[in-house]
Amino acid sequence: MFSPVNEKFLNKLRDILGDDFVLTDDEALSHASRDETEDLCFPPDVVVRPKTPQEISSILKLANIENIPVTPRGGGTGLSGGALPVHKGIVLYLDRMNKIIEIDRENLFVVTETGVITETLKDAVEEVGLFYPPDPASKGSCFIGGNLAENAGGPRAVKYGVTKDWVYGLEVVLPNGEIINPGGKLLKNVTGYNLTQLFVGSEVLIAAFDDPFDACQTVPAMFHAGLNPSACEFVERDVIQMALQHLDKKLPNSDAAAQLLIEFDGNDEDQLSEETEKAGMVCMEGHNDLGGGAIDVILANTGQRVNEIWEIRSACGEAVKSHSVYKEEDTVVPRAKLPDLFVGVKTICAERCVKSACYGHAGDGNLHVNLLKDTLTDDEWETKLPPTITEIFEHCVSLGGTISGEHGIGWSQKAYLHLATSYEEIKLMKSLKNVLDPNGILNPGKVFE
Repeated sequence: MFSPVNEKFLNKLRDILGDDFVLTDDEALSHASRDETEDLCFPPDVVVRPKTPQEISSILKLANIENIPVTPRGGGTGLSGGALPVHKGIVLYLDRMNKIIEIDRENLFVVTETGVITETLKDAVEEVGLFYPPDPASKGSCFIGGNLAENAGGPRAVKYGVTKDWVYGLEVVLPNGEIINPGGKLLKNVTGYNLTQLFVGSEVLIAAFDDPFDACQTVPAMFHAGLNPSACEFVERDVIQMALQHLDKKLPNSDAAAQLLIEFDGNDEDQLSEETEKAGMVCMEGHNDLGGGAIDVILANTGQRVNEIWEIRSACGEAVKSHSVYKEEDTVVPRAKLPDLFVGVKTICAERCVKSACYGHAGDGNLHVNLLKDTLTDDEWETKLPPTITEIFEHCVSLGGTISGEHGIGWSQKAYLHLATSYEEIKLMKSLKNVLDPNGILNPGKVFE
C-alpha cells in the first residue's frame, strides 16, 4: 500500500531538518513504537523532530510525493493507539515545538506551540492569575497538541468543558502540506473561550458510600439540586486501594465500596462554602427513595489537602495498570444513566468471569471500565476479552451512550465503531477523510482502514 523508506528518502528528510533531527537508531524507533495503549508495539522506519510548521509542511509534501505514511506523535500518553505507526513510515515527533509564545492576560488567551506539556501551560497561566481548566490525568507528560487532537477533558470538564471549548484559533498543517490559520482573537469566530471567573480557590468533598449504585445515583441528584461542581469523580473501592498502595498514602474510608470526589471552585468564598455544604447534604440524604446516602462526607479545604486528593485520583490509571494486564474502555452515557451503566458492566463481567475496576468522570457520565486479566490464563484472556467488550459497548449504546468519551477510537477501538455509529455516518466520515487526505498518508490505519 505504501512505499518503503530508503536512504534516498532519508537524505531528503535530512535536507529539510538537518542530520540531528532525522532519527533511525534503535532507541528512537523503540520510543516511537509505543504509547500507553496496553502492550502494543509498532516501530516506524524513521522519527523526525521538526521545529516549525514550515518544516512539517515540507515533510508532508515530500511524504505525499513518495507515498510514505506519517504518524504525528505528542507526549505518547494516548490510550487508544492513536500515535502508533501501524504502517511504519515516519513518526512526526513534535517535542521540539515546545514554546509558550504569548500569554495575553487582558484578553484571557494564550498562544502556544503544540509540544508544550499541559501542566507547564497550566502553571504558566496561573503565575499571572489565570486558569486553564482541562486537566487530563497525564497532564505532567501529555502535550497540548495531543489534548486538542483527542479533545481531552479530565475531572473539571463537567463545569468548564473539554479542550475544544478553550480554542480560539489554530495554525494547521493539512495532510497535503498546505498551512491554514482558522480562527483568531475574536470571541464570535469559530470556538471561543468560556470566559469564566478567574480561579481563586477550591474545596473538595470526599463522599464515601457503601454501595457504588448509590454513589452513581447521587451525581444527578446534585445537579437537580442546582449545584454546579467543577469536578465530580467516581472511584470504586478496588481502584482507590490500588492508587493508595501505588502512592503509599492513606485516605479516610478507603474501605468504602465507592467514593465521589466533588470539587467546587470560584472567587467568592462565601458562595463556595454554601455550595460545598449543600453538596454534602445531598450526598448524605441520597437520591430521594432511589438510593441510600453517603456513610461519611469529608471536606478538604486546604490547598495541600486538595492537591493530595487529586494526586490520588490522577494515580488511578497508573495504579490499575501496575496491578494487572488490563484493557481500558472509555464508556459514556447520559449522566442520569450512569447507575445503569455501572450495574450493567458489573453484571456482564461477573457473568463472563472477568474482573473489572471502574472509575471516571461521573459528572459527565464518563466511566472508565478497566478489564483485568488478573488470574486468567493467556488463552482465557484472549477468548473472553472481545465478547465482554462487545457486550459492554452494546449495553452502553442501549442506554443512549457511546464507546468513547475522551480517549478516541484510534487503533484499539476501531473494530467496535460500528456498534455506536451507523453505516451512513461511517461512510460520510470516510468521505471527509478522503477529501482532507486523498493519498491516505496521514496516520493511516486509525478509525478506518
